[in-house]
Amino acid sequence: QVQLVESGGGLVQAGGSLRLSCAASGRTFSNYAMGWFRQAPGREREFVAAISRSGSSTNYADSVKGRFTISRDNAKNTVYLQMNSLKPEDTAVYYCAADYGGYYYTPSGQYEYDYWGQGTQVTVSS
Repeated sequence: QVQLVESGGGLVQAGGSLRLSCAASGRTFSNYAMGWFRQAPGREREFVAAISRSGSSTNYADSVKGRFTISRDNAKNTVYLQMNSLKPEDTAVYYCAADYGGYYYTPSGQYEYDYWGQGTQVTVSS
């Protein structure tokens, strides 16, 4: 089992920034690719970003490319999502997820992930 706990969500004005964190425990963190997903009210959960086990490979949804950055610190068992130039349409509950995968693996499908956090709310006001 892998336990994931997100933090760092909140209310921010459009154009502002937030950094989400996801702390993992329970298994060897560096064996898992990590991803961030989000779900807005009335919408399907969607892929945001993913990072490989080592951090050498990343993958982003087109809607966040150039604004969001995913990173990880394997020594701290933590994955981050730096969100800049936030827009009202970024408002959602953000989830981190873990997938036991290959070294350069950066999955974008939610059904590829094995473990999920409880989510953290991000609200961007216009």
